[in-house]
Amino acid sequence: MNEEFARKELTALCKRLYDRNLTVSAGGNMSIRLNNTEFLITPSGRNKGSLIPEDLIKMDLKGNILSEGKPSIEREFHIAIYKDNPETNAVVHCHPLYCTALAVKGENIRSGLTPEGVILLGEVPMVDYFTPGSKELAKAVKAHSKSKAMLMKRHGAITQGKTSEEAFNRMEELEFQAKLQMLVNNAEELPPQEIDKLKRL
Repeated sequence: MNEEFARKELTALCKRLYDRNLTVSAGGNMSIRLNNTEFLITPSGRNKGSLIPEDLIKMDLKGNILSEGKPSIEREFHIAIYKDNPETNAVVHCHPLYCTALAVKGENIRSGLTPEGVILLGEVPMVDYFTPGSKELAKAVKAHSKSKAMLMKRHGAITQGKTSEEAFNRMEELEFQAKLQMLVNNAEELPPQEIDKLKRL
């Protein structure tokens, strides 16, 4: 992907996440793949709603920093997801309110409540808690790197996609499912045969 275009694409994604209240203040981190060896990631400690293309940090999948600035401390799990999924071109990590509420409670997302949850998210694992930015957290995320979406205990959520739009859509759907789940409490999920049918779509 052309770097200039990718920088605009990633800052637009960050702004969209911020405007939709899926990320707040300096929380979360987002990245977009440039090619087989390089990607752009958001800087550490910056409000995602006010980033400009020049703020983004260029890195390679070996962890080397290739441009000015300080990248997110959680860059290692972005690297792990990209290495394990050649088709993934965007990774989003946010702290959406309802997702984070479930993550604090240690309650798994029940993505089988609606067809969209099944199709867009599939099974959503809960990653054990480790200190943000630690190698232990990166290793825990890597263990679930094939998942479209995941919750991080007492922390937030991660989604990935072939495009930035797909990664965004999954995060928005994940937060919708979390909010729905808290509203409907113990409502039954779709029948297993219907879930299997939806997975094949």
